[in-house]
Amino acid sequence: MKIGLFVPCYVDALYPEVGVATYKLLRSLGLEVDYPESQTCCGQPMGNAGFENMSGNLAEKYDDLFSGFDYVVAPSASCAAYVRLFHPEILKHDCVAAKKTLDLVEFLHDVLKVDHLLSKFSHKVSIHNSCHGVRELGLSSPSERNVPRFSKIRDLLSLVEGITILEPERVDECCGFGGMFSIEEPAVSTRMGTDKLKRHMATGAEYITGPDSSCLMHMQGIAKKQNLPIKFIHVAEILASGL
Repeated sequence: MKIGLFVPCYVDALYPEVGVATYKLLRSLGLEVDYPESQTCCGQPMGNAGFENMSGNLAEKYDDLFSGFDYVVAPSASCAAYVRLFHPEILKHDCVAAKKTLDLVEFLHDVLKVDHLLSKFSHKVSIHNSCHGVRELGLSSPSERNVPRFSKIRDLLSLVEGITILEPERVDECCGFGGMFSIEEPAVSTRMGTDKLKRHMATGAEYITGPDSSCLMHMQGIAKKQNLPIKFIHVAEILASGL
């Protein structure tokens, strides 16, 4: 199985360790992984700002670059969701690469069906469910629907030795980032992030983890400004810990 690794802008510029952890994790599972160095942004920032049509060239390049892989894996629920759901609408044609694009969590859980890991992380961790992950990729059950409770993130983290998994009250409530929302409505965004942080910290967790660096970055910025004693780590880093 040949995997194309797509590393989103936030990860590449601010959290490169997440991309490295994703690569190590996929390689440890016996997969052939390639990182095309000419990859660019998927176009999600333009879409969030209301300029979807201007991201057509990025969507075309993405499809050309990644269409030859069996799967394209990204350590970002929001970017994976944008590619899969919106690239075909933007380009008005079938997109081969978009169909094959998955977030790391859904790839490990749904495609590889991983049931054993060698990773170790002896800490208390609270799971943050990002909006894209819950409502566009189905990484966990949305609380507003009357469906049996599930969490693919929890399923994978339960394979990590020594970890204590926790979840906050209002488990899938938004952290307030929302892309351009945090820029256009900073006061509301900050209040939402502060409330979410309090619920995570009330679990007694040492770390907050999730599939989106953007959500973690938003809460990390608030925690730093308010001197809150909580740390942040992408789920890929936990799953790859100890490798």
